[in-house]
Amino acid sequence: MKRIVIHWTAGTHKPSAMDRKHYHHIVSGDGEVVDGNLPVAANESTDGGYVAHTRGLNTGSIGVSFAAMHGANERPFSAGKYPITEAQVKAMTQLVFDLSERYDIPITPETILTHAEVEPNLGVKQRGKWDVNWLPGMDQAGNARAVGDLLRQKVRDLHQSQLLPTPPEPVHWLVAILRSLFGGKK
Repeated sequence: MKRIVIHWTAGTHKPSAMDRKHYHHIVSGDGEVVDGNLPVAANESTDGGYVAHTRGLNTGSIGVSFAAMHGANERPFSAGKYPITEAQVKAMTQLVFDLSERYDIPITPETILTHAEVEPNLGVKQRGKWDVNWLPGMDQAGNARAVGDLLRQKVRDLHQSQLLPTPPEPVHWLVAILRSLFGGKK
């Protein structure tokens, strides 16, 4: 696989049967990851069935989505009744990290991107798609690159935390051992 494209379903916080048809994985409003109908391998080639999530880029692409944003409006901005939740952002970060590790996908604006970034980053027309150009904590939508950069940074941070060695237990364990050896007070 070459890339991961992050979407929103424009539905409720619960993945629908249609959502499962169009994405490999969907993150529900509470952060649960729900598998789509077809595995990632279905998009390795155009032979047979595949998950159609990004116009002109389905082959070689993993489609993941937030189950959210039903009734959203870009201008004037409204996230609708089902905005993306913090739990979803956390779960999506972990999902994208796991997929990027499993499929050896580097963390770049051309390989891990939102649907709204596809046209400007890759030059593939997307007919005005604006998902995902808003996240919780933002006042308004509009800057797809900033949202993509933020999501990529969250994935990088998770990657970096996986590379760091686990810190040792606090020093109190050493003090306890020394006290037991030399008879000190507790």
